[in-house]
Amino acid sequence: MADEPEPLATHPARELAARWDGHLRHDRRRSPHTVRAYVATAHRLIDFLGRYRGEEIGPGDLLGLSAADLRAFLAQRRAEGLGASSAARELSGVRAFLKYAAAQAGTHAQVPRTRAPKRPRTLPRPAAPDEALELAADAAGAASAPWIGARDLAILLLLYGGGLRVAEALSLTARSLPIGATLRVTGKRSKTRIVPVVPAVREAIELYLRQCPYSVSGEAPLFVGARGGPLNPDLVRRSVAAARRRLGLPETLTPHALRHSFATHLLARGADLRSLQELLGHASLSSTQIYTAVDAAHLLDVYRHAHPRA
Repeated sequence: MADEPEPLATHPARELAARWDGHLRHDRRRSPHTVRAYVATAHRLIDFLGRYRGEEIGPGDLLGLSAADLRAFLAQRRAEGLGASSAARELSGVRAFLKYAAAQAGTHAQVPRTRAPKRPRTLPRPAAPDEALELAADAAGAASAPWIGARDLAILLLLYGGGLRVAEALSLTARSLPIGATLRVTGKRSKTRIVPVVPAVREAIELYLRQCPYSVSGEAPLFVGARGGPLNPDLVRRSVAAARRRLGLPETLTPHALRHSFATHLLARGADLRSLQELLGHASLSSTQIYTAVDAAHLLDVYRHAHPRA
């Protein structure tokens, strides 16, 4: 069928996409998830151009794309069911790939001006403190072994009490021991930051380490799986999803929502945006400013439910 994707080896531009993969991984130090998404976008663009023009696509063909070409590509992706937010990310990946193609050709990138689809403004939904703690306790209580329950409790309290991403928590090694008042965390693009460790989180980690049947030392992961190897982040997400269902909590209460809750609750208690930006590891203050709207929305919700004339 004409609509089926062509083999990866068909277009000469495939080799450029393969080199871009290595560039993103090793030179730009992007996360594996970002690399997979961006390189898949590059191959989809090459596939589309091959069908759109009816010819093989080489690296040089990427340098003269028009705004109409990009609009046609995005129109096809939207027709395939791609949402506005995903389409905007797809366009971002295309622009990055075209800039790389131009750099490899030794020319200045002239990416056509194409407006990204308008994304609906969505706000992270924070959990109430008692919901976050209840979720962590339930997930721990349902674990297959006491030490695994202690591990899951320590991880979830670290997400909520320190604002870590799941990947950041699972990238911690035994080099972080002994846990003190602060913890050095490596986030996106290998950026490091220092986060405070509250006593409850420190005690949970120490309890897990006392119960863990495996030796945790040197470069070994701090949080290990059932067989002693690195812990799969999907297991953390599944554990949270199961606890959420048992407790009747909203679907939005994910591990990442615990990080949002950390930020929102700190802001509500007077933290300034710059300090919050550093604690979360945001590259841009604009990423942190969204929590001002979250906090305002939370206060308005409280007002509507509590005020007699709301």
